[in-house]
Amino acid sequence: MLKPFDLTITIVYILCILAIGLWAGINHRRKSKANAAGEYFLAGKTLKWPAIGLALFATNISTVHLVSLAQSGFDSGLLNGNFEWMAAFTLILLALFFVPFYIKSGVTTLPDFLEKRYDRSSRDWLAIISVVSAIIIHIAFSMLAGGIVLKTLFGLNMYLSVIVICFITAIYTIIGGLKAVVVTESIQTVVLLTGAFIISYAAFNRMGGWSPMTDVLKSHGEMNKLSMLRPHGDSSGMPWYTVFLGYPILGIWYWCADQTIVQRVLGAKNENHARIGSLFCGFIKILPVFIFVLPGLFAYTLAQSGHLDISSLGLDDKGHVNSKGIYTLMITQLLPSGLVGVLVAALLSGLMSQVSGALNSISTMVSYDMYQRYRPAASDKQLIWAGKISAGIALVFSLALLPLLNRYESIFSGINDIIAHIAPPITCVFLLGVFWKGASAPSAKLTLWIGSALGVVVFAINKLFPETIIGHTPFMMMAFYLFCVCVVIQVVFSYIYPVQHNSESSQLYWKTPLEPLRGPAWKGIGNYKVLSVILLLITGILYYIFR
Repeated sequence: MLKPFDLTITIVYILCILAIGLWAGINHRRKSKANAAGEYFLAGKTLKWPAIGLALFATNISTVHLVSLAQSGFDSGLLNGNFEWMAAFTLILLALFFVPFYIKSGVTTLPDFLEKRYDRSSRDWLAIISVVSAIIIHIAFSMLAGGIVLKTLFGLNMYLSVIVICFITAIYTIIGGLKAVVVTESIQTVVLLTGAFIISYAAFNRMGGWSPMTDVLKSHGEMNKLSMLRPHGDSSGMPWYTVFLGYPILGIWYWCADQTIVQRVLGAKNENHARIGSLFCGFIKILPVFIFVLPGLFAYTLAQSGHLDISSLGLDDKGHVNSKGIYTLMITQLLPSGLVGVLVAALLSGLMSQVSGALNSISTMVSYDMYQRYRPAASDKQLIWAGKISAGIALVFSLALLPLLNRYESIFSGINDIIAHIAPPITCVFLLGVFWKGASAPSAKLTLWIGSALGVVVFAINKLFPETIIGHTPFMMMAFYLFCVCVVIQVVFSYIYPVQHNSESSQLYWKTPLEPLRGPAWKGIGNYKVLSVILLLITGILYYIFR
């Protein structure tokens, strides 16, 4: 249980975020009344690169990451850090190849972009899938992780405590719009990173440094926990080739084609701010391995050496330590009063930023991609109200999913398992649409329909018949196989139904591979090409060190 001082810090933090969110959103819209809907959903396209980068990171990093990456560090070492460092490559793809089209086409949503590149049917399908994925992946799983934290620290009912926090988040998100989301996310990112650095240092200090940790790993024959790239047949089910084949399928969907994430980019002041903001996020994504995953590994070695009492965690159905609560256990055992309150605030920051970002993207898609289609003459006021109502409904649906999602042994694995079956057709139509002139509208529509249905069928077989070959296929390899099938489907149907470009779609694919590098760029270190190379080099060096 938290001490009164820590509880006070947590409550004050939550109330401050609520006040700042309401002030930022309402004040911004009061100053800019020309396009109320545009101000509400995209902050009037005024966002600059620091806010974009911080907001991208905050929307991505939630309580799920703090809790589940520490859990994965405890269970399997640095392996799941691949999801953080591989993101750098997909963020470079976003900055170089996707951002120019998103900004140039002036779209409000990514389904809107698919309509401009393909047709209305593709837009409708992506809007539905994007809303569903936002509810499950970005909101429900974040709620679950937040509920585990609050139950462990406060002894509160998991569902009741999550409802209260999400209700507070929904107030400033629904009232303030994207401006409120981005301002609060920027603050929450700083708080979250500060908290993560504190727990990382505390674990490092209690262990006595890097050498004592490696000594414990050596004595238990588990030095492979420091390896990011595992050999074929590794017990984790995630050898190196699954990372390089499977992650891009998940990552391109998540970072380049998911409305919840990319909406921050769509609100950019101009193309360069959008590009640099995306790359800035790529640099920040280097940190989670050291401040989210590594503390979990330290917790493992601390437990093995008797410096961390994990008896309260209990055992799971397989007789292994139930490591879901390892992060909160570290907070209560490694930190003094006062800092515990800061860490709880950091955990709640992750939950609130993830939920607020997802609610804002859902309201945007429902308003522009669904409501406006059937009410073309809808006023800005009507669009905003449709968005607010849809956000409230999405929150209720997310809460209803919590008991079902809680069945996963690992939250992080649960998220990626679902993404692996959703992402392939969407990644396919975006990649081929941007890089291949011949990708036709009918082929995109059929790929989305067939690919999504195939993903659902494979997911169902995996859960109902886990002993089949499908059940034994690692989720990242399954994503790669489904993606290959989707590429074949789209290519075949593009030849059966040849592309018929209009004046708009003919401007939304790259004519040559070098064309993206000819866009306007800032001079010096702010040049997106220079930053892309630096990010590639840093990531490559890190992979070499932790290979």
